Amino acid sequence: MDDLEAIRQLKARYFRTLDTKDWGAMRQVFADDVVMDTTDSGGNVIAGADDFMAFLEETLRGTVTVHHGHMPEIEMTSATTATGTWAMEDRVRWPDGSELLGFGHYLEEYAKVDGAWKIKVSKLTRLRMDITAAPEA
Repeated sequence: MDDLEAIRQLKARYFRTLDTKDWGAMRQVFADDVVMDTTDSGGNVIAGADDFMAFLEETLRGTVTVHHGHMPEIEMTSATTATGTWAMEDRVRWPDGSELLGFGHYLEEYAKVDGAWKIKVSKLTRLRMDITAAPEA
């Protein structure tokens, strides 16, 4: 498999493991020193894969999520590094019935670590977020 396809599959695995909440498999998509920036979505910058995984598990506990990534623009910057931009759409439904429908982009850097591509830096930007309040009981 060529490097571009390996990076596309890496991001597909990110989306699938996020939505299925397969945290162990999801941890494997990140470099240990990953930097995740979700400030455009009301989050923070989190450095370190284990810290980011703890954040995700707590933040998404009890939610149903659907994430789609589209139209990747991937550029190889060396034999072991690359950058990518992915258009994205996501839906999050919290246990109380409130929902988020979001659109934006992932801006990322990748590194080949021990022969496998990993996400090294990821910034989630938002073009639009539609939030629906929980239904009244």
